[in-house]
Amino acid sequence: MKQMRNNKTSKIILISLLIGILLSFSACQPSEQSEQDLNKIQVVVSILPQAYFVERIGGDQVAIQVMVSPGEEAHTYEPTPEQMKALSTADLFFTIGIEYEDTWIPRFKDINPELTFVDSTKGITRIPLTNAHDHEDQSHDLETGDQTDEGGLDPHVWLSPQNGKLIAQNILTALKKLSPQNTQTFENNYTALITDIDQLDADISASLSGVERRTFMVFHPAWGYFADQYHLEQVAVQVGGQDPSPSELANLVEIARNEAVRVIFVQPTFSSANAEAIAKEIDAEIAFVDPLARDWLQNLQAVATALAAALQ
Repeated sequence: MKQMRNNKTSKIILISLLIGILLSFSACQPSEQSEQDLNKIQVVVSILPQAYFVERIGGDQVAIQVMVSPGEEAHTYEPTPEQMKALSTADLFFTIGIEYEDTWIPRFKDINPELTFVDSTKGITRIPLTNAHDHEDQSHDLETGDQTDEGGLDPHVWLSPQNGKLIAQNILTALKKLSPQNTQTFENNYTALITDIDQLDADISASLSGVERRTFMVFHPAWGYFADQYHLEQVAVQVGGQDPSPSELANLVEIARNEAVRVIFVQPTFSSANAEAIAKEIDAEIAFVDPLARDWLQNLQAVATALAAALQ
């Protein structure tokens, strides 16, 4: 019976997360803009999930360039010369607060003084970046320190429905200000998006309401806001941008055993070696989740389905 249950759980997780990964790589950044696109509002975003919000609200009135393309690592990204050149024709740049922006946004502003920059995370309360040593079952502090590029705050703000609604509001406000003649279109599209987000929230809450456990393990601590909204606990293998030491790895194995972890979630752009080592020790599985998938709504739904299956 246990084996059948585990097999069923594995299938649910695999199907759900394949959807998310395919969504991430199916929409690559266009290399050239058509003449029709050049007549639209030219919008630049840092990451793919932002493009989803801009597309849903802006509709046919916007053309979007994404800085961090599918498969690239957002934390260490550097813009290409082609992207730097494309900024010269942009009208809006929506920032999201990831690391590369600290270095590059000031340079972008110097080169493009007419370009309008908008913080798409305005109004979002940032939470501390998840550290394994915060776990109540931890027997000793991991040697992580508390310094990160975000000053200890989690940059993955887009990975919860409640934050998604604030991002949508900021994008709506900026588009209306830039193109007031399209206000009604933008507001109608925004209303439809918020309806979908509210339904997503209800679906996720329902899927997680009956889970037996509330702790899940990830390699990179990207899902803190999701965990915070749905009263889950994220335990990360990688802390402070560093892989665990042998003693930390042993401690993580102990945590995983205590929490009966059956699945360790890994981001596709990171090495899974340490997560696989833990999984082998506790007879768990590795599943890939992509926090940068372009179809934000469907991706969060797929991740929630996988988490619900893993936490049963």
